[in-house]
Amino acid sequence: MPRRTRSAAIGLAVFMTATTVSAQTLNVGSAAPVTTVDPHFHNVGPNNALTMHIFDRLVERDARARPHPSLATSWRAVSDTVWEFKLREGVTWHDGKPFTADDVVFTFSRVPNVPNSPGGFQGFLRAITRVEVVDPLTLRLHTAAPHPLMPLDLASVSIIARHAAEGAATEDFNTGRAAIGTGPYRLASYRSGDRVEMTRNDAYFGGAQPWAQVNYRIVNNDAARTAALLAGDLDLIEQVPTSDLARLRRDSRVTITEIPSLRTVYMAPDYTRDGGTPLITDNAGHPLPVNPFKDARVRRALSMAINRQALVDRVMEGAATATAQWLPEGAFGYNPRIRPRAFDPDGAKRLLAEAGYPDGFRITMHTPNDRWPNDARLAQAVAQMWTRIGVRVQVDALPWTAFVPRRARIEYAMQMAAWGSSTGEGSNFLINTLATNDRQRLTGANNNARFSGPVFDELAARGSATLDDERREVIWHEAVALYAEEEPLIQLIQYVNTWAVRRGLTHEPRMDERTVAMGVRPAP
Repeated sequence: MPRRTRSAAIGLAVFMTATTVSAQTLNVGSAAPVTTVDPHFHNVGPNNALTMHIFDRLVERDARARPHPSLATSWRAVSDTVWEFKLREGVTWHDGKPFTADDVVFTFSRVPNVPNSPGGFQGFLRAITRVEVVDPLTLRLHTAAPHPLMPLDLASVSIIARHAAEGAATEDFNTGRAAIGTGPYRLASYRSGDRVEMTRNDAYFGGAQPWAQVNYRIVNNDAARTAALLAGDLDLIEQVPTSDLARLRRDSRVTITEIPSLRTVYMAPDYTRDGGTPLITDNAGHPLPVNPFKDARVRRALSMAINRQALVDRVMEGAATATAQWLPEGAFGYNPRIRPRAFDPDGAKRLLAEAGYPDGFRITMHTPNDRWPNDARLAQAVAQMWTRIGVRVQVDALPWTAFVPRRARIEYAMQMAAWGSSTGEGSNFLINTLATNDRQRLTGANNNARFSGPVFDELAARGSATLDDERREVIWHEAVALYAEEEPLIQLIQYVNTWAVRRGLTHEPRMDERTVAMGVRPAP
């Protein structure tokens, strides 16, 4: 073969190899940091999205939050207080050992007992009083009262291997020692704040995925995320900056995918203190003798001072809807009769005066600045609106990794918060975020405001035990109506989830906002 022909052939071979490797690798740009690979440590979106690749659940949810079989092939209510789950036969862990019912028993015992968890998954197991192993592939879950939400709840609990994780700490998952799952990908490496690398599990019971390797890169900066996509360094990015949406829609190199979000954004006042905090003072800087947020009139005044449509139009540039509840329209439990409190700054001032604050007061508001779309911008906008009615606000914006530990220590007088209802229906927010934080009852695991309302607790318990769907939804509607009236948390907006994917790929957007490689395929 002549030298030039041979060189051309070698060059073509190198090109083809590079193309093949590229086609086998998916580079994902995550907008928020993954703080751990431990699937039970912290119930937050980035962690849950990542661990979906490595671990499976008994029940899975599709992109529209509808349940379907996973490690369990079927389930049925044996009686009002017993659920039976049949487990999938022939499933193996990443190290080749068989998956059995004993692994589920071990998982359920670990979930409520993860040390130092800032907000875990115990609420999803709150109804279970006893786990009965009928045989290696059959479980019966006993409850004290009827619990129709069991399959939906279990779709949030990742199953881990007893032989790999018994006695393991969260750090053992991060190093990979305990991160042995049954999922479509194996953990290759985890570098906190930088990236997670995964390789394909060719023995996955759901069939091998198209990507031999998935690189999950943390790119907090909005502009950098978009630039990396357009430069070809990333194949898919989440949380498309609202300022870039219009431009990217016109760019033939990428496709925008979007779907109404299950994530709602709200302001959460602190309920643990009665007064005496330097974060809530009079205008001279002296701590108030009482906590003003415990007065519903103050919360309603703050709500009336918020122009939610302006937040949607000017801050979110249309990628959201104004709301007074925690689910998008059409979800099970959404109350169509409830609308946000009308924007009325003059009425808000009168209500503040009626509550004993004619001159307002001063507060410090905390917010992450790199977790949710436009989080710090939303906080600043709300702060300006509140300042106009006399509640002078200083905003302290922190990176998510610094924000969370202080939140877990209940250090904030007022914080911006958000919750994505992973079950896609009314109970999830009510039980995990609004119900009283109670380790014995396994409720309020993510109630970072430490609000406690007996009526809400009763509605959560009654609705969870109501078998009839129509009657249960009536209870959720009642809870939403009471919530909108009392406003223990002050709702702002419901997001629209957005992604941008390079040409040549298809992507299935998820209502739970999770970015997963399993939803990305080469275009046909």
